[in-house]
Amino acid sequence: MSTIVAIQPPAGGLADLPPRDHPRTEVTPEELLAMPDGGHYELIDGELRERNVGALSNLVAFRVGLILGNHCEKHPEGWLFAADQGYQCFPGKPRRIRRADVSYIRRKRYSLAQIERDGFTRIAPDLAVEVVSLNDLASRDVEEKVDEYIRAGVSLVWVVYPTTRTVYVVRGDGTGYRLRADDELTGEDILPGFRCRVSELFPADLAVEPAGSEVGTEPFES
Repeated sequence: MSTIVAIQPPAGGLADLPPRDHPRTEVTPEELLAMPDGGHYELIDGELRERNVGALSNLVAFRVGLILGNHCEKHPEGWLFAADQGYQCFPGKPRRIRRADVSYIRRKRYSLAQIERDGFTRIAPDLAVEVVSLNDLASRDVEEKVDEYIRAGVSLVWVVYPTTRTVYVVRGDGTGYRLRADDELTGEDILPGFRCRVSELFPADLAVEPAGSEVGTEPFES
């Protein structure tokens, strides 16, 4: 859910900008971590990429987090993270930082002591949720992220399409299936006991497009 952006001009102003043909300066994970607005960006091999976030996708991500949060309050077996949580967990790519709209890690894999340390999370989440914005529909970034999550060891990925009220579930072994509004979404063995109707993730009066009208969903077809 992202768009590549240029690095901010230096504090000295335009006069300090390098020539046009000067190689672009790469950003390190440490520099991203120190940026006041760093939570709005991902890092792709040293290149800043702004996350595509729209009002609708933001609203749905909040609802997903709220529903999962209610379950986690009753079953405190893991940690739930919001969209500004950065993951530096991709094999062979130390300068890659990704952020899921919602993510979950079981306590047995990630202690409170580890959470309290500064820096990005270096283990893959058990669950990653991507809510697709209108800008994402014109790109392949969601598919790339899902592939990266699976390669990194994420056990369960939910790709949520607000405009069609559908959810694509992708497992760590690459298998998956599509759920429509009347279907039931479960946490499988990652969030035992979690279940909700897919329609609960979306505003009740949300206009719905025909299922199958999503762009770039082929990898998630069951």
